[in-house]
Amino acid sequence: MTKTSTCIYHFLVLSWYTFLNYYISQEGKDKVKPKIFANGARWKYLTLLNLLLQTIFYGVTCLDDVLKRIKGRKDIKFLTAFRDLLFAILAFPVSTFVFLAFWILFLYNRDLIYPKVLDTVIPAWLNHAMHTFIFPITLVEVVLRPHSYPSKKTGLTLLAAANITYIIRILWLYFETGTWVYPVFAKLSLVGLAAFFSLSHIFIASIYLLGEKLNHWKWGQILLLLPKKKKNHLSYF
Repeated sequence: MTKTSTCIYHFLVLSWYTFLNYYISQEGKDKVKPKIFANGARWKYLTLLNLLLQTIFYGVTCLDDVLKRIKGRKDIKFLTAFRDLLFAILAFPVSTFVFLAFWILFLYNRDLIYPKVLDTVIPAWLNHAMHTFIFPITLVEVVLRPHSYPSKKTGLTLLAAANITYIIRILWLYFETGTWVYPVFAKLSLVGLAAFFSLSHIFIASIYLLGEKLNHWKWGQILLLLPKKKKNHLSYF
């Protein structure tokens, strides 16, 4: 049965991400502020897509926690498998990528990713909520309990599909509006863009493999010591 402390933690994280999504949606309605959500609204920014993704993931996780306490493990194997797949393919890689990519570009030249004018629109605490705190939260999930990972081929293929979908979205918005989602893209040539997108994919794929390694590092020995039948139950903690 899922521990009560784990359930409470997941509920608190879900509440936090729900609050962030609501707060940002309210900010977007303020006509006095710059129209940072124009030409694609909120869903053109990977940062905000990640907040929605984390909300969905922790919503599924909370549902999984509650149903386990009510029905037991055997009745919700599909939900648990979906929770683990969502974490492995998207929740961990995307949140870690957003954290690392944002701060690397920010420290190199903030105008490439987060122009200074945004400091007057987005409070410092919200900036850190979107770009900093997401990383420790996802790390806690790694060490809190094990997650079943698909085969490398399946995992990397699904991750590539998600990455290509977002790149298509970025290009479509540019051709529709003539404006790039992030200022860094405007400074790159066609070859530079191809290189940037390729390196970004390699980067996030590496993060996926890192997540798999961390999962094995934390839980691998336990999995090896348990009989095969019990290994399948481990992901239900």
